[in-house]
Amino acid sequence: MKKAYLSTLGCKVNQFETAAFKSQLEQQGVVVTSDLEEADYIIVNTCTVTAKAGGESRREVRKALRRNDRAKVLVTGCHAQLEHDELIRLPDIDSSRLVIAGNDAKERIITNLLAGHSETDSRPSVEIRQVQEIASLQVDRFAGRTRAYLRVQDGCESFCSYCIVPYARGRSRSLPLAEVMRQAFIYEQAGHHEIVVTGIHVGRYGHDLSEKCNIVGLLDRLCQEFSSIRFRLSSIEPLEIGPELLNLMIQAENLMPHLHIPLQSGDNEVLKRMNRRYTREQFREVIDKCRAAVPDAAIGFDVMVGFPGETDSMFEQSRELIESSECTYLHVFPFSKRPGTRAAEFEDQVATDAKQKRVEILRTLGREKSSAFYRRYINSRRDALLETEKLSGSALKGYTDNYIPVVTALPRELPTEPVVVELIELSGEAVKARIV
Repeated sequence: MKKAYLSTLGCKVNQFETAAFKSQLEQQGVVVTSDLEEADYIIVNTCTVTAKAGGESRREVRKALRRNDRAKVLVTGCHAQLEHDELIRLPDIDSSRLVIAGNDAKERIITNLLAGHSETDSRPSVEIRQVQEIASLQVDRFAGRTRAYLRVQDGCESFCSYCIVPYARGRSRSLPLAEVMRQAFIYEQAGHHEIVVTGIHVGRYGHDLSEKCNIVGLLDRLCQEFSSIRFRLSSIEPLEIGPELLNLMIQAENLMPHLHIPLQSGDNEVLKRMNRRYTREQFREVIDKCRAAVPDAAIGFDVMVGFPGETDSMFEQSRELIESSECTYLHVFPFSKRPGTRAAEFEDQVATDAKQKRVEILRTLGREKSSAFYRRYINSRRDALLETEKLSGSALKGYTDNYIPVVTALPRELPTEPVVVELIELSGEAVKARIV
């Protein structure tokens, strides 16, 4: 019996795709193993959004080839799409066992790999922007997890000046509504109680489909058709948040009050150079409307620091905007020069130590924001989905509807559905709670 080992780096879309690979392998009688050394096939789904992610991807490929001297190693994902030659030239590896498949090949790579004669041996297409349809991938289940990812969109056409993703993922492409509903039904039958609707630029869902359905219409349809499942939107651009989305979040009990919004910078000059297409004033107005419409919502920001030309005063604009806004948490990361992007050619690069200092300032602020939000709900009750695969000693972890991480004592019977919890006290970066 053949065995396969899967490794995933990067975003929720990659995690969905790897889960689809796992489903395809199991359907073909291949056992998915957690032991890299016993695998006959090794699949590494890579990331290249930052230099660090690219380095981690290469290290994972080298580890696979060194620790297993017989397996065929299939490398796919964004790093494979853009850095074919770099992977082939990794030092001290047996490149004859390496199969590189670009993002345009994900629909067929498992079939080809198992057949032993694969078009994936050829260089990934550098014309991925010519691909007009999203890969049709199906996931049977996210084993051992209560939450599942549903990729409804791929690609991006925004071309932010720092971002390599449009070159790696191609143009925006949407999954037809019928296929979205079919995947949600599969998850329902598999016993998943929360679905995270995700994509590369998920707010562009439907623009390329003949059927008229945008992301709000899709969420509305999902919430109505699968009333027993909680739906959570992975992320949404600020200018794509309108009254329709906020009204749906108010009206649909199973659409979780949670918005993850990329800010990137709070300085207008930096935003312009980033090609972000909004101002700090517009962003603040959007956040104020979100908080007014959905007072209990978790509102998280992505923030980039150290973008070329960002001065101390420009960074202070970001810090001030965040401090004065009612955000719940921050994802903070330093600018990473990605060859092929416009920002990589900017001459006014920020020193590494300055970037790291700014990262730490905002991460500290993010922790303060999270703690303040959590304290608002101490001694209150919220619906929570406990993640039964995340056991820690006698504790069970999970998230409330508004994305507060909770830790509860392990009950006699593991809950398989959302439960009501009472939030008791802060505990590190989570909240102690008890099941009511």
